[in-house]
Amino acid sequence: MVSAALAARPQLDPIPALAPVPRRTEIALRNVSVLYPCGRGDSKTVLSGIDLEIAAGEFVVVLGETGCGKSTLLRLILGEDSPTAGSVQVDGKPVTRIDARCGYVPQKYSLFPDRTVMGNVMYGPENARSGILGRWRPSFWRYRRELRDEAGQYLGRMGLRPQDLTKYPHQLSGGMQQRVAIAQALLMRPPVLLMDEAFSALDPSTRSRLQEQIHSVWLESRPTILFVTHNTQEALLLGTRLILLGRHLDDRSQRSNILLDMENPLSRLPFARRAQSPELHRIQEQVKQIAFAASSMDGTEDPAEFANPESDSQ
Repeated sequence: MVSAALAARPQLDPIPALAPVPRRTEIALRNVSVLYPCGRGDSKTVLSGIDLEIAAGEFVVVLGETGCGKSTLLRLILGEDSPTAGSVQVDGKPVTRIDARCGYVPQKYSLFPDRTVMGNVMYGPENARSGILGRWRPSFWRYRRELRDEAGQYLGRMGLRPQDLTKYPHQLSGGMQQRVAIAQALLMRPPVLLMDEAFSALDPSTRSRLQEQIHSVWLESRPTILFVTHNTQEALLLGTRLILLGRHLDDRSQRSNILLDMENPLSRLPFARRAQSPELHRIQEQVKQIAFAASSMDGTEDPAEFANPESDSQ
């Protein structure tokens, strides 16, 4: 049964080759595995055999059903979790702790409740610049004025109004708080931006606008972005590269969670044309079939995350 499912797994059509362009490797994972203890001396394997190289400036979307290790992968790169085996590097340096090389937007927004919207967004870069005696220097206050202007621009791009900037988190909806968290991460200008289901709490129209905005920000400054989602259409609209993860199977302990790692041919189109491209629906269907074939191996016939790729289900 298992072998038949593997044999029947569809393959994506060949993608026309592009001339290779040497690029610096920003993120590297070498034979990474993650096991968590689950009591009585047992352990659960979440990720196994992960080998990835991500070049500087790529927009990589990690797609997969719930429980396949998408968020764990981000936390490894952030430095919040450590691999059980293998190594993780960012900018050629081992990841041993959380540092400023990676910005992070979690699925659940996290704002300081005692700070206004503007205060939350400015907190990170303001403290990074001030140092011990920095606030006594005239240059700091010039920087602070410039930072406030820039923060206002980012918040405006995220859809907040000037009157929202003096509000506190408890006065905002969940979707507005998430938009503040995104602006907060962008203002730090990290070379690597990790986004974990960052748009999942937003209504469809806001989600669509922010997809376009984050793509615009990426075009302007070209950070390396890893964007986790289980929405296939969102993955194909945003990414230059698509990585599909499947659940680890204990009876195939040496098998990697990576089911598919491909360049996204839609990324060659202008953003506004991607949703209308016939290729979008063709690739959606092929990705869904690969996910179905993998899910059938662990008894899942129709994973909800892939049953309707256009939905905003979480």
